[in-house]
Amino acid sequence: MSDLTALLPELSLPPASFRTRTHQGKAEIYDDIRQKYVRLTPEEWVRQHFVRFLLDEKGTPRGLVAIEMGFRYQAMRRRADVVVYDRMGHPMMMVECKAPEVDIRQAAFDQVAQYNTVVHARYLVVTNGMVHYSCAIDHEGRDYRFLDTLPTYAAMLAA
Repeated sequence: MSDLTALLPELSLPPASFRTRTHQGKAEIYDDIRQKYVRLTPEEWVRQHFVRFLLDEKGTPRGLVAIEMGFRYQAMRRRADVVVYDRMGHPMMMVECKAPEVDIRQAAFDQVAQYNTVVHARYLVVTNGMVHYSCAIDHEGRDYRFLDTLPTYAAMLAA
């Protein structure tokens, strides 16, 4: 762990090492997906760990992950923290990341569910790096079910 990340909390995700730097007095972390350094905020710390978890533990192909994907919701520009696509280019999973000190409450689920009326992902995840909630969405039946664990990428494709 670098000096820049020493003050950030240890998350309940597998440990990972990241490239960090200080640029113009601000801590930055290298984002392998966006191929650039981004500001190292507590939320970004969670996002980078969760993406690494998806890649390393869940077998998600790097090229099918988008970070801060833009879209329009009720005529306003919004961004999804993380979107994972299937091999046909359709959104399969949307992840909403919060800072570790933010309690995950109904408002976080409402936000990701509202965004999903546009994105149409089959899986939704809300995480603060300490606690992770995931659910499978049945768009046709207009229903959802919470999952005990997040399936692998291959299992999500097969579902």
